[in-house]
Amino acid sequence: MTEYRITRLGHQGDGIAAGPVFAPMTLPGEVVTGVQTGDRLHDVRIVKPSADRVSPVCRHYKACGGCQVMHASDAFVAEWKTGVVRAALTAQGIEAAFRPILTSPPRSRRRAAVSVRRTKKGALAGFHARASDTVIQIPDCQLLLPELLDALPLAEALATSGASRKGELTVQVTHSDGGLDVLVTDGKPLDGPLRVALAAEVERFRLARLVWGDELVGQRQPPFQQFGQTRIVPPPGAFMQATAEGEAALLSAVKEAVAGATRIVDLFAGCGTFALPLAQDAEVHAVEGEADMLKALDQGWRQTSGSKRVSTETRDLFRRPLLPDELKGFDAAVIDPPRAGAEAQVHEIAKAGIGRIAFVSCNPVTFARDAKTLLSAGYRLEWVQVVDQFRWSTHVELAAAFTAPHI
Repeated sequence: MTEYRITRLGHQGDGIAAGPVFAPMTLPGEVVTGVQTGDRLHDVRIVKPSADRVSPVCRHYKACGGCQVMHASDAFVAEWKTGVVRAALTAQGIEAAFRPILTSPPRSRRRAAVSVRRTKKGALAGFHARASDTVIQIPDCQLLLPELLDALPLAEALATSGASRKGELTVQVTHSDGGLDVLVTDGKPLDGPLRVALAAEVERFRLARLVWGDELVGQRQPPFQQFGQTRIVPPPGAFMQATAEGEAALLSAVKEAVAGATRIVDLFAGCGTFALPLAQDAEVHAVEGEADMLKALDQGWRQTSGSKRVSTETRDLFRRPLLPDELKGFDAAVIDPPRAGAEAQVHEIAKAGIGRIAFVSCNPVTFARDAKTLLSAGYRLEWVQVVDQFRWSTHVELAAAFTAPHI
């Protein structure tokens, strides 16, 4: 049987041999065999293992598609993820000072989207198998908070009541101060009997909130989230950082990057992950495309004493970025765009010459592109902090600090 030597790890976590040929769950330096179909190896066997290979800590790893690199040592994953960011910057001709990566611990994920299918005997809840629509049960998942694992029977109960025989529910579960905050999509249309059944599950599982599609079915108490001194009730399914530890790491980096600022503009502000804690020391203008998120932010701020002023503006920053004359008066900016980055908005920030910029990104490639725009305008990239809150996955996040020439 043909042997393949793995030379590097791709961005999706697969080992890559000459060809290229992609081999899942392999590491650089390993010699493997397998059945090649197109550019992929199946039924992979390790002939010569890497010194960085470890035994996966989760018994579901081989079947479940939730993790990609659990077979690699923590040190290897840390170096690899930092290398992904470094390579993206190098491709744009950028050098940077990197701080040690900060990695969230096991069993710390506080939100997850669980897939659920009805079966002849009831229902099956879990994550999809690798490259498949098959649902794999995950009772001993090492990623999720214990409270989220407790939601798996809930997800199955919801599917038994409200999933079609051939369909699949997506049950998004978020841990909140009031209990589990649950949003269900792709379920049956609500009718009288289904409402009664779902309301009973809200009580049985003591949920904070259950939303079915776009309709609130039941709420025992508000699903509060804490941002700094402020408690908010986010809209159903609202974006949140995946772990409390990851959020704390990003917030610490953001605070350091804008330290000393008295007026800050927070772009792609969401529900106030950064805006509300920053308002303890500075006035903040929060800009976000989703009005419901800003409504939650504003309500939380108005019920908090001791914070400085937080103003809000609903605006699509892709179509209508803030212009330099609108950015006048701000001495710092926080920007946390989605994976597409913020090309148009960064061009306007560069023109405005805002003194300090805290840049948070979940895509090293678009971050590097936008960083080049700032550097071309004379900004300095002070440091990059890689944050791994999606442990054992290929996902990479980072925070970075930029300062204008006059600082």
